[in-house]
Amino acid sequence: MFRKADPPVQLKTAAEIAKMREAGKVVARTLDTLRAAVEPGMSTLDLDAVAERCIRDAGAVPSFKGYYGFTGSICASVNEEVVHGIPRAGKTLREGDLVSIDCGAILDGWHGDSAITLAVGEARPQDARLMDVCEEAMWRGIAELRPGKRLGDIGAAIDGYMRSQGRFGNVQEYGGHGIGTEMHMDPHVLNYGRRGKGQELVEGMCLAIEPMANAGTRHVVELDDGWTVVTRDGERSTHFEHSVAITADGPLVLTAREENRERIAALGFCDPGF
Repeated sequence: MFRKADPPVQLKTAAEIAKMREAGKVVARTLDTLRAAVEPGMSTLDLDAVAERCIRDAGAVPSFKGYYGFTGSICASVNEEVVHGIPRAGKTLREGDLVSIDCGAILDGWHGDSAITLAVGEARPQDARLMDVCEEAMWRGIAELRPGKRLGDIGAAIDGYMRSQGRFGNVQEYGGHGIGTEMHMDPHVLNYGRRGKGQELVEGMCLAIEPMANAGTRHVVELDDGWTVVTRDGERSTHFEHSVAITADGPLVLTAREENRERIAALGFCDPGF
């Protein structure tokens, strides 16, 4: 029996990881700016303009704009839209909506990539619960990013947590990825898996960990625009993501925001230098 070879992975030095943290800070500040800006009546294209200005003012370039023809500087996915929502003037946010914002930036040739889901106005209790489960699943996955672990450990942690919390749909068609001098690199990081299986994690790997949790089933479909992914049953979805470096001392969250400080400390992760 032949074993499929592991894909080659770009390993970063400590100096290169430091550069990626700077790109990650641009993304973090942009997401903080968008969190403060989101309000009923805004269009997703309005949010895109805020993001592009924030990224470019920092001397960086939006990773997403022009990527395989994508027109936005962010992905803005509303309610049943899971990922890859195209910012547009006709998509207006309303009180009670959920909006998932995925943001990427390139600084000095290095990429940062992170996503958050926000409630527009006051969140419905069931939406707050959905967001909490998805974000915690992300942290459970990040906690596995240590030398000697396996890719399957990440997916098992994410999927196992979601399953433990009730009937949430863990999207399987999309997942995380390697990141560095390109936005999407090997390896692909599934949000489900078996412990002890898959490629070994080694120091210097940088991975984007990004679970998507649906209020209904896990099943999704891509719309005719060739980008926007929606839940097949029309239920709401959430998406959280951080780019993370694997170090000898544990996970280093490259896109950490100030609001993550206490969580990172409690988990015993490396201090990303806020």
